[in-house]
Amino acid sequence: MIFVNYKAFEESSGEKAVALTNSIEEVAHESQVKIIPVVQVIDAEMVVASTTLEVWIQHVDPVNYGAHTGWTLPQEAAKIGVSGVFLNHSEHKFNDFNALANANEKAKEANLKTLIFADSLEELKSVAELKPTFVAYEPPEFIGSTETSVTKAQPEIISQAADVARSSGEPLIVGAGVSSMEDIKKSLELGAVGVAIATAVVKSPDPKAKLLELVEGFK
Repeated sequence: MIFVNYKAFEESSGEKAVALTNSIEEVAHESQVKIIPVVQVIDAEMVVASTTLEVWIQHVDPVNYGAHTGWTLPQEAAKIGVSGVFLNHSEHKFNDFNALANANEKAKEANLKTLIFADSLEELKSVAELKPTFVAYEPPEFIGSTETSVTKAQPEIISQAADVARSSGEPLIVGAGVSSMEDIKKSLELGAVGVAIATAVVKSPDPKAKLLELVEGFK
């Protein structure tokens, strides 16, 4: 599986988010590889209405209805058809582990799937205890890189991360600089079930062609 993180790039915002999702859906149907768009919350309802794919968002907060200006409620995300949520991405980390645990629990109570990111093996062990739907290992120094990836620079760490995930019973997603079919193939060989990708697809001159290349890594 591939999670495509739209981040807040201009190329994946507003109507462009819908166009990108249409391209992703075409590749997903053609390849039979599960591909999940992970969109800005402001675009989520529009994207959900435009696709048959699962649509995830990039963050929710550990709050219920009330005086929480600017926060994102898991319940409301679920109401508009969002299927899951990223938590603890390196660009939107929780400063408090209890808040992360609470956000994960509230998301699950709203029937949202969760993917919790970790930037080290120690953090991965901690977040795995929260029993999210997926755990992700993503060293921040490789995020957004077009020169190298975690699979090239730290393959032995991915194997260790896979062991951690396996022992906790959660599937492992690998991210950070993943940009080629070789990166995907290596990630799967090392024990991951999928990858998280952003720049390589969203910033590509031809996102559909790039995805068609990437899904070859699952063969």
